[in-house]
Amino acid sequence: MKICMVTNTYLPHVGGVARSVHQFTEDLRSLGHEVLVLAPHFEGDRTEEREGVLRLPAIQNFNGSDFSVHIPLPFLIENELDYFSPDIIHSHHPFLLGNTALRIARKKNLPLVFTHHTLYEQYTHYVPLDSETLRKFVISLATLYANFCNRVIAPSQSIAGLIQSRGVQRPIEEIPTGVDLEFFAGGSRSRFRKKHGLPEKGLIIGHLGRLALEKNLNFLCRAVITYLRRNPNAFFLVVGEGPGQDSISRLSEESGVLDRVFLVGKKTGQELRDAYQAMDLFVFASKSETQGMVLTEAMAAGKPVIALDASGTREVVNDKENGRLLAGDVSPDRFAEAIAEFAEDSSKARHWQENALQTATLFSRQASARKLETLYKKVRNEQLVSTEGRHEEVKPLNSLISRIKTEWDILTQKTEAAADAFQTEKKRKG
Repeated sequence: MKICMVTNTYLPHVGGVARSVHQFTEDLRSLGHEVLVLAPHFEGDRTEEREGVLRLPAIQNFNGSDFSVHIPLPFLIENELDYFSPDIIHSHHPFLLGNTALRIARKKNLPLVFTHHTLYEQYTHYVPLDSETLRKFVISLATLYANFCNRVIAPSQSIAGLIQSRGVQRPIEEIPTGVDLEFFAGGSRSRFRKKHGLPEKGLIIGHLGRLALEKNLNFLCRAVITYLRRNPNAFFLVVGEGPGQDSISRLSEESGVLDRVFLVGKKTGQELRDAYQAMDLFVFASKSETQGMVLTEAMAAGKPVIALDASGTREVVNDKENGRLLAGDVSPDRFAEAIAEFAEDSSKARHWQENALQTATLFSRQASARKLETLYKKVRNEQLVSTEGRHEEVKPLNSLISRIKTEWDILTQKTEAAADAFQTEKKRKG
């Protein structure tokens, strides 16, 4: 099959969606499929090194974030897709390039698959005039978009249930992004610690990911700092980049533990798996995940996880089995106590480590890629049956009318969603 992946974030951007798209792209190609990725241009990208990627001009660092927003160039996209001739369109966002994916699928009469990667209402702070109304509007748009698609993929069971409760009526398939067990089982603990000045025998509490507001980093930092004050032989290793970096540094300095907090920036390849191996324990406080990819990666490296109960996290972390899954409203002090529980009970720590490795095997890349391949074949066959007997040649006038109708349908239905959201908010305030 020929698959077109459409995404607003892709390498070299660091984030769960970008990594998921790249990983599935690699795995599908290894299964013999052709994959074309449509993505915005990002600063630092070396397009010539990424075959099968169509980069689109984009505005960099949109509204202070580390995202890029593409500048629509329909003819560039259409020419490339006419040449590629895809069988499936797979959208990874409901907005921006997600609309492009929808229009392509409608115009070319192709099946559209959508992965609901993100709790989009958790990201409205990147948009001017953020409000509860806007968050409801974003939920409405994401739900509407999902109902335009042939299939919706949820990365976890909790997300599948959530979006169904919000009104998604299309069939939902649960397909998590897999983890490369062999890759993360490797790596060198001592090499990473030596390179970054971490003590060989100290307790390393680790976190890895995009350092952004929606990751609940201030809570996490306060919790770890509380434990660092309790144990002078403990250290905090933070791997990643983002606007939250300054806040972590400030809180650490104010608490007098900055010398034991190591912000080492973004890591990829060998350094990424070395970073996981350098940790003793992985900590996570985000409540905005649909699937905690970093959690399965940490467990593949044999690291237990202490996290807050939330969608995408509860499918991975089993409380008191491979770490601790704490209530979402616990205090930083209670989180620090859970860290102490790991650090001060070696038999419990070994039990959690063994179970972490076992949990990771449930999320293998091979299994996830096969599930996605099966889904593609199913929706493609359904589409062929539904269009059987239609004329393949379309008159230019009919083609133009179809395109206008597609734009009108998208505009009017999304406008209705906006009106509903604003009317609901108006009644609530009235």
